[in-house]
Amino acid sequence: MDTALKNRTLSAAIADRLRQEILGGVHGAGVQLRQDALAKAYGVSRIPVREALFQLEGEGLVQMVPHKGAVVTGLSPDEVRDVFDLRTLLEVRLLAQSIPALTEDDLAALDALQKTFSDAIARHDRPQWGMLNAQLHLLMYRRAPLPRTMAIVAALLQTSERYTRLQLVTKSAWERAEREHNELIELCRARNAPAACDLLKRHIAIVRSDLEALIAPRKR
Repeated sequence: MDTALKNRTLSAAIADRLRQEILGGVHGAGVQLRQDALAKAYGVSRIPVREALFQLEGEGLVQMVPHKGAVVTGLSPDEVRDVFDLRTLLEVRLLAQSIPALTEDDLAALDALQKTFSDAIARHDRPQWGMLNAQLHLLMYRRAPLPRTMAIVAALLQTSERYTRLQLVTKSAWERAEREHNELIELCRARNAPAACDLLKRHIAIVRSDLEALIAPRKR
């Protein structure tokens, strides 16, 4: 295998593992991720580790700090407001343009993914919650002819994955998420774009409000 390609493959695998560890709370906010220690733990050189950390920096999960290297970022109310405001603007635009073009296969896939999401909630399989939530949202938008917007939203959903896990800890939150996802799918099936977009705005706004309430006490 070409050396550069091998390093890119390794860095992607390392980034995925570190991402899951950060999202799962293995590496908490403020923890320093040392390149040499990670390289030794994974049995690789520092090159793919460094590339993985730069990727995670782009996702907002770590910050490169002078003289310290990569540090896991904290839960930020400012980031919540920024990410979820952007999600509202862009996801509503995507949904409005996707709904008219959704196929029966798309709708069947949404039903199947929603069942998988519900099963993960019932099993308390927290590592799956954020990922399945993002997949469900992206599947609703897949027919929108807006590839750049889709790429931005995919990145925003990845950034907000750990927030989704945090927000879904209560029974009322995950019950509401299941209910609203079901309602969104039915509105997609009915081709009712205006009602679906209104519900999507409320859906994202409620998650943002829950998160602000959860994170605010941490800052005092």
